[in-house]
Amino acid sequence: MAEKTIKSPLPGTFWRRPNPTSDPFVAEGEAVEPGKVVGLVEIMKSFHEVRAEDSGVVERFLVDSEDTVEAGQDVVVLTD
Repeated sequence: MAEKTIKSPLPGTFWRRPNPTSDPFVAEGEAVEPGKVVGLVEIMKSFHEVRAEDSGVVERFLVDSEDTVEAGQDVVVLTD
């Protein structure tokens, strides 16, 4: 099984949900296609989408909601 990762495009705060009362964008075990939003990074009250670049199944998240992330940091692991 090949693993791929989704990286944070920017430094900031990672969010798994669009708002506190919504379901997460994706859950572990869910299949994603390129372009699928898997989270948001907030920087200075501006939100930027984190999107899958490859297709695969979300194996696990490497960060939780409200964790601080760096640009280029792996946030999600995908498997085939």
